Amino acid sequence: MELKRNGSRPAIKGPAENFTGNVRIDPLFQSPGPATFSGASVTFEPGARSAWHTHPCGQTLIVTAGLGWTQCEGEAKVEIRPGDVVTCPPGKKHWHGATATTAMTHIAIQEAKDGKAIDWLEKVTDAEYLG
Repeated sequence: MELKRNGSRPAIKGPAENFTGNVRIDPLFQSPGPATFSGASVTFEPGARSAWHTHPCGQTLIVTAGLGWTQCEGEAKVEIRPGDVVTCPPGKKHWHGATATTAMTHIAIQEAKDGKAIDWLEKVTDAEYLG
């Protein structure tokens, strides 16, 4: 058995090429293998969001605080709140983030395939975000 304490890995700022606004990523775990799961707590300040992206094995989000939005390409934007569990299927283009006025935190869990857990795409425009 291996024990890792929360906070033992430093938080990072969400890189500007993949996020709009202020985003903090607190790594929670990386499976030691053979599974390739990882998880992080991600906090979006009001107005902050991810760029469009996909996950080769899908992604599960567990909203823990605040109020946010998520959207899959071609679908309506959906409000997400604490206790919601969002499952995005493999390869589905989507984004997620805080609302314009309220911060949001979620735990993001994803699995890597061939060493890659995410494929970043273009940024979400203001019109897409507010639409």
